[in-house]
Amino acid sequence: MAHGLASINWQAPWLAPLAPVGQALAAQVLAGASCADALNSYAPPGGAPVHFVPQSQLPSGEAYERFIFDTRQCPTRNGLHDFFNGLVWHHLPLTKVRLNQLQAAQIALDGIGQVRGKVRDALTVFDENAAFLLGPPALWDALVAKDWQRLFVDLRPMWGQAQLVLFGHALMEKLVSPRKAMTAHVYRGPGAATSLAALDAWMAADLSADKLAAKPFAHLPVLGVPGWWAGNEDLAFYDDLRVFRLPRIPLGPVEPVESV
Repeated sequence: MAHGLASINWQAPWLAPLAPVGQALAAQVLAGASCADALNSYAPPGGAPVHFVPQSQLPSGEAYERFIFDTRQCPTRNGLHDFFNGLVWHHLPLTKVRLNQLQAAQIALDGIGQVRGKVRDALTVFDENAAFLLGPPALWDALVAKDWQRLFVDLRPMWGQAQLVLFGHALMEKLVSPRKAMTAHVYRGPGAATSLAALDAWMAADLSADKLAAKPFAHLPVLGVPGWWAGNEDLAFYDDLRVFRLPRIPLGPVEPVESV
């Protein structure tokens, strides 16, 4: 049943918000429980917005998001991916409910086809790979500009006033085996660090189909966050242009070539 849960490093700084609950639930899975049963054993403040059920309870041909919306049941496989998804449901439930509402609304409008469309694509990216940056505007501005020197070197002390909160469960799954190039789609959160519950309420109120369709994400190699990876204490860490890529320079107008 464990399917990789023994490899989770609960001391990793990016898992700090989830570790107290996550480690206890992972221990149940390692002892033989299914991921669904372990996740259902936890009663979060305010109650759980979904009940976790085996993947086999998702009817053939039915959209996963629509099934959750209609039944308040979340099909769950045994493994890292769905285990982390369940932890996010427990810790940021209002945001997960809002995403599910937006997914269900798009399915009602467009149905299920080969192409998801801009909104559902953005919702999926958000659900799987998002992180929330809370902190001074200067950090966000440097991130959007891909000014890595300013973001991680010049403004390094400012990270003490900031939080980067992971939301995407696929991102968490990948970080069980960390690699330098692993990148989050970062969504701008409130301007100051806050509690997880306050962040959840803020994010659920802020999300909309139109906003997500505009792809409001900035790309951040997460192991660059100060304090998250020992290697970045050597500031040469950020000189790797394969990971910390320079911004694209838009091409200007092409000058006409005079005929001879």
